[in-house]
Amino acid sequence: MAEQGHYPEYWEADVVLRDGGTAHLRPIGQADAAAVQAFHTAQSQNSIYMRFFTYKSKLSSKELKRFTEMDYRDRVAFAIVRGAEIIGIGRYDRLDDPAVAEVAFNISDHHQGRGLGSILLEHLTAAARENGIRKFSAEVLPTNRRMLDVFSDAGYEVERHFDDGVVALSFNIDPTSRSRAVMESREHRAEARSIAELLSPSSVAVIGAGRSAGSVGHQLLEHIIEGGFTGPVYAVNPESFEIGGMVSHAKVSEIKDPVELAVIAVPYEEVPTVVSECAAAGVRGVLVVTAGFADDGEHGSERQRALVRGARANGMRVIGPASLGMINTLPEVSLNASMAPQLPQRGGFGLFSQSAAVGVLLYAAASRRGIGVSSFLSAGNRADVSGNDLMQHWEDDPDTRAAGLYLESIGNPRKFSRIARRLSRRKPVIVAKSDVMGLQLPPGHLVRTTQAPHGALDAMLRQAGVIRVTTSEELSDIAQIVVSQPLPAGPSIAVVSNSLALGKVTVDGAESHDLAVSQLAADLDLDTGMSAALPLLRRRLLEVLQLPKVDAAVVALLPARGVSVENIAAVLHECSVQAGKPVVAAFSGILDPSVRAEGLLEIPGAQSPAEVQPEPSAALSEPSQALPSATSASNPSQARQQGLPCYSTPGKAVAALAAVVQYAQWVQRDHGEFVEPDGIDTDAAAAHVDRLQQNVSGSGLYRLSQEEAAELLSHYGIPILPSAPFQTTEEAIAAADQLGWPVAIKTMDEHLRHRLDLGGVRLNITGPESLRSNIDQMRKILEPYGTFGLEVQTMARTGQACSLRAIEDPLLGPVVSFGLAGDAVNLLDDWSHRIPPLTNVDVADLVRAPRAARKLFGYQGLPPVRIEALEDLVARLSVLKDEHPELALMEFNPVLVSDTGLNILNADLRIGNPAQRTDSARRAMRG
Repeated sequence: MAEQGHYPEYWEADVVLRDGGTAHLRPIGQADAAAVQAFHTAQSQNSIYMRFFTYKSKLSSKELKRFTEMDYRDRVAFAIVRGAEIIGIGRYDRLDDPAVAEVAFNISDHHQGRGLGSILLEHLTAAARENGIRKFSAEVLPTNRRMLDVFSDAGYEVERHFDDGVVALSFNIDPTSRSRAVMESREHRAEARSIAELLSPSSVAVIGAGRSAGSVGHQLLEHIIEGGFTGPVYAVNPESFEIGGMVSHAKVSEIKDPVELAVIAVPYEEVPTVVSECAAAGVRGVLVVTAGFADDGEHGSERQRALVRGARANGMRVIGPASLGMINTLPEVSLNASMAPQLPQRGGFGLFSQSAAVGVLLYAAASRRGIGVSSFLSAGNRADVSGNDLMQHWEDDPDTRAAGLYLESIGNPRKFSRIARRLSRRKPVIVAKSDVMGLQLPPGHLVRTTQAPHGALDAMLRQAGVIRVTTSEELSDIAQIVVSQPLPAGPSIAVVSNSLALGKVTVDGAESHDLAVSQLAADLDLDTGMSAALPLLRRRLLEVLQLPKVDAAVVALLPARGVSVENIAAVLHECSVQAGKPVVAAFSGILDPSVRAEGLLEIPGAQSPAEVQPEPSAALSEPSQALPSATSASNPSQARQQGLPCYSTPGKAVAALAAVVQYAQWVQRDHGEFVEPDGIDTDAAAAHVDRLQQNVSGSGLYRLSQEEAAELLSHYGIPILPSAPFQTTEEAIAAADQLGWPVAIKTMDEHLRHRLDLGGVRLNITGPESLRSNIDQMRKILEPYGTFGLEVQTMARTGQACSLRAIEDPLLGPVVSFGLAGDAVNLLDDWSHRIPPLTNVDVADLVRAPRAARKLFGYQGLPPVRIEALEDLVARLSVLKDEHPELALMEFNPVLVSDTGLNILNADLRIGNPAQRTDSARRAMRG
């Protein structure tokens, strides 16, 4: 919560506007008086009348003081600025009812229709909820349609009535599924448009283009021109009059026509000045090739932050620094603003990398495999444009069929999970990441490292439907299939070979990857010459592909006399198209270096079935939206690239196909609906959290007492089995009488309270005398460990002990973890993890994922537990964690689950400072 009168710097944010431009949003303070007055006097008479219901040419001193002196609790105002100019203002003032505030907006005449009102409303509601406000009211003139639309389109349930010539509005500002969907949809459209404009500039200037053929600037200029860029290209270098036959400009400001993209390859110390000049010239985006920023220690990191802040505040996006460049193969653009010597083959694969070195690997692997590219971007230090931005663009891009990303870090994984999950339902997303990603800070990346349990990051990727690999080669192996083949309808495959031994090896490999081999045809004799071998191959492969139980085929072949790889590939492709099922080939034993036997082998003149574009979803965040079929999950508006996926070994072919099968199964499954348990009182919970936050300061955590935790959890329908601490035996007996016999006694030490074997727990105590005896014995047994407080608790029904945990991770955001208490989690780390918000399918998966989970469903004669009660608890905890990122830790241990229900025996809740939160309560670009 913002301290009264203290400027809340963490409310500041860079934002993407509806048209793809950027601006800076920040709280208003006393120093803004002159800027607020200038903003007011620049407005038209009509706009002033709409805001104040009367015309005033200037704001009075009293009004300026009221509009700029904020306490940041009862009175808050935000300004959206571009450069030093205010272009939009939104404010709230708390009314007599402390839960209600009046809200008002004023948008610059020159920036109407850019979505500023919606962004201001989102940030005002986030600040208001943080300060205990739950409802907004507003008075709007009936003719002010734009502002009325801001409220009606925000996704809240707006009440309105007409009173004395004014429309009076009021609405609850707690997030709803609809308001979240609206925010995500607007964010998606704005960010997708922003990247589309970066990738398709109408004009490009290369700043730092030298005359020396070996210089980076000269190569970039040469690649753009030779790549056939369709717009004007300008060279900028103050020391040259002519470069490559072109007139050189001293500064970008000297170029008479508008410049949309500036490619910057100047020395490190000159970059800030050049970026400022681009901002003054109205450039829309800058691609910074120059390195030496965040990878140059804290000084360089601060220079990088300042560079990005200045660019965004002036409406520009930044690619880099230390970027390899970007590519767009769309014929209408044909942009090669990269260090790649030539434009790659056009196709449907979108590529994103962070470091330049990895970008070279990805580009080279795709080129070597013959995989056509739609767009490629190297983010370098990823100071601004990120993989999240590219995924937003690829989702709408009809020219991108599948996406591949090599990630060294994730700046906003919570957002990544949301976008990737949505994108994966329409197009395959392949992510290459190292095992240490999130645990170590890559050079130049200003990101946080994770404190989440091992496996949480990979669980997030699986939950999002992402195909996870570890190397660029594995990424290319899978990309060959998804850009050229239909998705398999199931995991059943056929293996076809001209060698029984090779066929059996392939079968073993397939089964090790959980593929079901329903057919082995290893009786091919291809040494009979082309005229006999090819018809035999065609006939045999079609026979197995047309079997209903076969979903795909792996053709593993040894070299055959007189039959070329190209001719075999043409037959295999023909059969795949005719059957409508994927086919991959493994050509083993090819020694001739002139024979290309690995990659996506093109088939000249081949045709593929027409594909139909699915209707886009109206609500981008709804998990229950119609899913594409198994044969058209990748965006069908981009026709499949003509070719056959070929590999040098059956193992590589099988591994790649298995990954695609797993993805296809994820696409086809029911993803469920977001859980919304009954009986949740969000207002009461929010008010309770607000009160608890008074105990938090700085980055520390406040541990809730048993009473505080029980009250908060009760608002989400989560009961804790009551307990009572005691000092004397008589206090324990009185508490047991009140709680009800039989009871248990436990030490309050967090390490011993669950250890029956060490004397930290005593169970099934049925009366006062037994309780006295057990207390005395327990204190003697625990004496070697120290002196601990004790508590008495009602006995719960015997059941399976489980552990349930939810944290707010600095990197991942909310993480919910589940495991079976005891050795399973303590020794074997047998946890499952999911990232909220969860669907009912996610909840079911979470409780079934641990290896020990089969104990919940009847094990060694024990009855199965009431699994629906456990799923209900997980659902309630996930909603609580998603709605309150301030709750840094929530742990229920143990949770006893029986065949009749469950009991939570202990709850540990800790709350943190909202300034440290990593939630997405408002639209903001990564800082």
